[in-house]
Amino acid sequence: MVDLSKRRFFSRRDINEQTLRLPWLIDNQVFVDGCTRCGKCVSACETQIIKIGDGGYPSVDFTFGECTFCYQCAEACPEPLFNAKDVQPWNAKATITEQCLAKQNVDCRSCGDLCDPMAIKFKPEIGRVSQPILELSECNGCGACVSVCPTSAINVSNIL
Repeated sequence: MVDLSKRRFFSRRDINEQTLRLPWLIDNQVFVDGCTRCGKCVSACETQIIKIGDGGYPSVDFTFGECTFCYQCAEACPEPLFNAKDVQPWNAKATITEQCLAKQNVDCRSCGDLCDPMAIKFKPEIGRVSQPILELSECNGCGACVSVCPTSAINVSNIL
């Protein structure tokens, strides 16, 4: 008989704290220690943004869509890795880099158009196109802005 706890010890990898994991996780260490990498969360994700990442652990990839905070990933998981649904899903926020078309003086508002919590607003500026302003207090980290950005200038990651 194989002792799986010893096998996990040798296959375990340290995980980058900035890597965006699933919403509602208790914390990264509990996740690393308890995730069996069964893939049930991947199958349960209604928007198919959960992918198998580094070390076989699930992670969120917003290039495919957004998180609807449906909680199906947590419900599908056989391990006690998740907080209750009424807790804040995560401490993830968007950032907009200098690759943004508006920052290059090209009119683009794709991210703002898809931002349901309206965390991305555009401020008019003299002699330039309107510039994106990201209200971090409004951002829920859903990632809807990521896949629509034509220059991949938006990233969503954990705020430490």
